[in-house]
Amino acid sequence: MKNRAFTLVETVVVIGLTAFFLVALMGLVRYFYTSNAYVLEQSQAVDSARRSIENAVADLREASYGADGSYPISAAATSSVTFYANVDSDSGVEKVRYYLSGSTLYRGVTKAAGSPPSYAGQTEATTLVVDNVRNGTTTMFTYYDKNGLQLSQPVNIGSTTSVQITVLTDVNPTRAPNVYTLTGIATLRNIVNAIAQ
Repeated sequence: MKNRAFTLVETVVVIGLTAFFLVALMGLVRYFYTSNAYVLEQSQAVDSARRSIENAVADLREASYGADGSYPISAAATSSVTFYANVDSDSGVEKVRYYLSGSTLYRGVTKAAGSPPSYAGQTEATTLVVDNVRNGTTTMFTYYDKNGLQLSQPVNIGSTTSVQITVLTDVNPTRAPNVYTLTGIATLRNIVNAIAQ
């Protein structure tokens, strides 16, 4: 029996077909990522915003009296909230401020210093929480009393027992998909427990 090998023409045809299919496959992959880049970017932004809102809700749930004896909530507005909570691994209570500046939500943390402890004059460490915020006229922070009734502005911070955070996010408002709305609500446990006693 005679062994038959590829001829030069057959080899060139196989290499050509393989190259054609590889180029076509690479073109399809590139087209997928090019056409879906915005959707992938938006998905990552929404996921990041969701995790950040969960962290903000967790911080708010831990609201307690400040190291200087301040009431757990210091200030309550539609685009910012300032409260006291232990948000790091030490035993001290920090002053925490979430605030919207332009299209970015920031978190500021101030540690108390001195004896007696004071937050005045201390440096606030600021971190970005969520960017691409598109709240516009939509209220970011909404406050509720112990009966679940929404408090009107200016908020009576002594009546506040829960805070709702609503963030509208969109990487590029000129392109679909539409704005995503993320909401979280935190019951201020230490305040609710104090009211119950």
